[in-house]
Amino acid sequence: MFFEAERSHFFRPLTGKHREIFVSCLRTLYERINGPSADYSQSLTRDVLREILTPVIQAHLSDTPLDCADESDNFEVDGGDIPQQVSSLIRALQRDGWLEAYGDRAGLVTAYRFTRAGKLFSEALWSLDKLRNKSRQRNVRSCRNALEATLKNRDAYDLIDAYDYAEKVISDLSEGVDYFQELVRRLMSEASQTPWDEFMAFLDNFEKDFKKQLTADNVERHRHAIRDAVNRLHGIEDDAFRALEQKLTDIASWAAQERTGPSTYHWLLERIEDMVEVACNTKNPELIKAMSIYMQRATSIVQQAMMLRSGQTRHAYSRAITKVSALSGQAQTHLLETIGEAIATAEVRLLDPASFKLRTIAQRRRALTVTAQPRITREARLAAALHRAEAGAFALSNEDVLTTLRSGLRLVDRPLRLSSLPCGNATDILQAMQAVEAVRNAPNRNLRATKLPARLTSEFYSGNDYLIEFTYEPIKPD
Repeated sequence: MFFEAERSHFFRPLTGKHREIFVSCLRTLYERINGPSADYSQSLTRDVLREILTPVIQAHLSDTPLDCADESDNFEVDGGDIPQQVSSLIRALQRDGWLEAYGDRAGLVTAYRFTRAGKLFSEALWSLDKLRNKSRQRNVRSCRNALEATLKNRDAYDLIDAYDYAEKVISDLSEGVDYFQELVRRLMSEASQTPWDEFMAFLDNFEKDFKKQLTADNVERHRHAIRDAVNRLHGIEDDAFRALEQKLTDIASWAAQERTGPSTYHWLLERIEDMVEVACNTKNPELIKAMSIYMQRATSIVQQAMMLRSGQTRHAYSRAITKVSALSGQAQTHLLETIGEAIATAEVRLLDPASFKLRTIAQRRRALTVTAQPRITREARLAAALHRAEAGAFALSNEDVLTTLRSGLRLVDRPLRLSSLPCGNATDILQAMQAVEAVRNAPNRNLRATKLPARLTSEFYSGNDYLIEFTYEPIKPD
């Protein structure tokens, strides 16, 4: 479907012998139309288009002149002057689906702009030419702020903003990984030349951007706050939940098609939490590893350059001896006096040969002997077993807690309050403390925990009281 109609030969300008000129022109046009320094005060007429593209073609004219027709480029150039070449290039971009003409009603002129496909691919070419990384990563804080705004205002648009910011968190970290991988590739391809300038530019960029990303904008720093906000949003009042659900159905129809479950609201919250967790557990370590690899490679190359430079200094003595032996008479005396004045402040120390001793055979065998592994005693095994038993004694699975809650709800045939759950032994207390978390993390969402205004205070713990009930009427057995 892509290579039809006006896009039937979309990539033809990038496959001919003049592809470098086309790429340069597309980058310049994107910078002028959609770049950070774009000028929106005037329409992009054909005259303005010629003014933008003429310097680009003149810069490449000495390397690849457009002096003849090329079957792959499909140029129709009769002469070799610049205006005709610019006109031919504009016609080629318009014919192959990169540019399109439209009527500008404000200026009553015919203007040009990128097609949708032309804009997307020109942005990619422009981005490849800009080796930079926007590492501030404000999207982490923006996601957190949007969730807190949802809690405060109960606005569905804030939740949609939080979802969009959470999606961009992973892309920010991925851009950082790609940035360092590109630095490593360039570093290894230019290893013959010491990359002092690029390495110093990275250190300056690290101080300005990456330092902020690893401290104030660190995804790990905001992880717990985002998780806490998501948990509180899961437990909002029923009236607010129904209002948000209805609003999301109207403004986020795409979520109703992608969701897995009956509620768009809960699905968005789960997706936000999952994306932040993936960013923390996967992408953030990848970024740190990529940064570490680049630092190691750059450090090793810089160290090699310094060693080579120091080696050249050591070889200076050999070159001085060679020059002295080649001279004679007054010239040799003058050179020796000059060298003597230069090294007069040097201090020479020699090692005592008696300090060098060869190891005996017994010493070499002792050094190569592998240390025997320590034997594990019975007391150590018993202590490890007790530690594992103590760690597992107070661990309950959410499925066991949900089974107990479902049994209790079916038994009394009405909703249960968290304060009414039994606390006869340690297992009952742990189940009551873990009940709300188990309900919220249930995969089938057939239970619901609603926060109550009353407080729950017992001799074991205190907190908010909750009403636990089925989200639908369960089928009673015959």
